[in-house]
Amino acid sequence: MTARTEHLPAGRVPGGASVSVPDRRSGSHRRVHPNSVSQWSALTGRTLRTMARYGELIIAVIAPFVFGLGFYLPLKFVMQMQGIDYAQFLMPIIVLQSMAFTAISAAQMAAQEATTGLTTRLKTMPVGATVPLLSRMTAGLTRSVISLFAAIGFGYVIGFRFTAGLGQAVLFGVTALAISLVLCLGADAIGSLSKSPEATSQALTLPQLILGMLSCGFVPEQGFPEWIRPFVRNQPISQFSFAMRDMADGGVTWEVFFPSLLWLVGLTVVCLPLAVWANTRRR
Repeated sequence: MTARTEHLPAGRVPGGASVSVPDRRSGSHRRVHPNSVSQWSALTGRTLRTMARYGELIIAVIAPFVFGLGFYLPLKFVMQMQGIDYAQFLMPIIVLQSMAFTAISAAQMAAQEATTGLTTRLKTMPVGATVPLLSRMTAGLTRSVISLFAAIGFGYVIGFRFTAGLGQAVLFGVTALAISLVLCLGADAIGSLSKSPEATSQALTLPQLILGMLSCGFVPEQGFPEWIRPFVRNQPISQFSFAMRDMADGGVTWEVFFPSLLWLVGLTVVCLPLAVWANTRRR
């Protein structure tokens, strides 16, 4: 008995697999593969549905509110005594922490797909080598956009305002999403290599908390002991906070923006090749 080949119209390929379709010129059949855009769309939709099913999109909305309130309420009056509008001061770190949470989610997703065998299965199918990575990055950016708007909404409730104009507000959002994308690339690589969602989450949460607390995102540089101030001032979270704070209030200058841009480019140079290698290597 010979295996029966299912013939489907081109362009209606389930699961990204190739199918046999009639070739009118030769009278025989030929194999047709869906293009990378169709594969990316299908995998992205699957990832977004999974995120929605497990409540991750709801968490993307709630997390900035919970995180922001946890720092705004106890420190608001202390900062007011120092002449600091804490809503304006705190907003960048709320957004940055929200982007970091998205990166942790991206790492868990990559580790989950590797653990369940989906990553290996996709490698045996006619799916573009970088399509699964691109689909996860798209889903991650979708979550980041939701978190960004939720964080800004919370900021407006507590008194934050964009006072530097629409262009600077757009730059604020683009910068936040660019940081999120780079962090997601690095986290995805770690998740793909570790194959353990729980271990990956724990490994990434600690550095996020340490860099966040030892930054100028929550308190000014003068609030730290002198011996640690150089690190606090020059580490990436502080530099991103400086730039985004100016984007929201007064407008950022090139002198302030340049160090954060260098950090962003440097992280991209490291994270992008690592993510591509982790997703395309032979196992």
